[in-house]
Amino acid sequence: MQYSQPLLKVRDLKTHFFTRAGVVQAVNGVSFEVMPGETLGLVGESGSGKTITVTSILRLLPRGAQILDGEVIFEGESILDKTEKEMESVRGKRIGLVLQNSMTALDPVFTIGTQITEPVVIHNRVSWREGWQRAVDLLRMVKIGAPEVRAKHFPHELSGGMRQRSASAAAIGPTPSLLIADEPTTALDVTTQRQYLELFKELQAQTGIAVIFITHDMSIVGNLCDRIAVFYGGHVVETGPKAEIFASPSHPYTQALLGAIPVLGEKVERLQSVDGEPPNPLHLPAGCPFHPRCASAMEICTSGDAPPAFQLHPEHQVRCWLLEAEDHAGDSVRDA
Repeated sequence: MQYSQPLLKVRDLKTHFFTRAGVVQAVNGVSFEVMPGETLGLVGESGSGKTITVTSILRLLPRGAQILDGEVIFEGESILDKTEKEMESVRGKRIGLVLQNSMTALDPVFTIGTQITEPVVIHNRVSWREGWQRAVDLLRMVKIGAPEVRAKHFPHELSGGMRQRSASAAAIGPTPSLLIADEPTTALDVTTQRQYLELFKELQAQTGIAVIFITHDMSIVGNLCDRIAVFYGGHVVETGPKAEIFASPSHPYTQALLGAIPVLGEKVERLQSVDGEPPNPLHLPAGCPFHPRCASAMEICTSGDAPPAFQLHPEHQVRCWLLEAEDHAGDSVRDA
């Protein structure tokens, strides 16, 4: 699928937390793009910077966090230059958000229908009656049976899968052009998770909305996403089209994540794992943040700056010194 201009462009985004214990380097120069109608998967372990990246985009950072540098361009406008009042017309109306836990995302004292109707009324400037009908239609769209009845129910009266579908309906109600889904399947069982992902793809096909899908599960991005950005230690260490990354993963961390996916029908004694622990963002290691866990680490990996982005193909970038070493080795062979 070819596009003209990115819907969202993030360049060298840097967000840190200033705490009594020190500076938490949560996001360190993150760059990626989202094209209209596509799904970009942000994947990596907990603490890798995925959620702080998107909350920086939405300007919903907690106290103590600060965007130090970078650029966020959405639909041709700079998000970071907008006032808080201007951001109110961006959040919900132009960028929707689905949170990980539907029980905390939905207010327990209001009905499902009310919570879907309210953002539609506020952002689309329609009557409550029109908004309520839109809410019922959205519940039907996300395949909740008897939507006229379910709209009058409270969150605790619905199953986990129904709550997550309702939260998704509320997010797409004002018809945003970009939807951010922050690990929405984490609290769901395997069967419900599969149904939700299939529904997610159907909703995107019907609405044409672009999606940023955050997860720690490579099998999910393999099933759902068009492109992938692999996060580690506050950096995007590899990004590219899904097919290319799955066929030719080039960063050792990406290779390890793919090696941890069980394959149906294949019998293995033990799945691949990544030894060690994710880095402490209070005390990130010098050089490449992955080098303490990397079996292929070289001297250059352990000191100085983090590796730059090496361009493998027009849309495939990798931050790993091994790429430079392999390139030099190839030059030596060619020179010989």
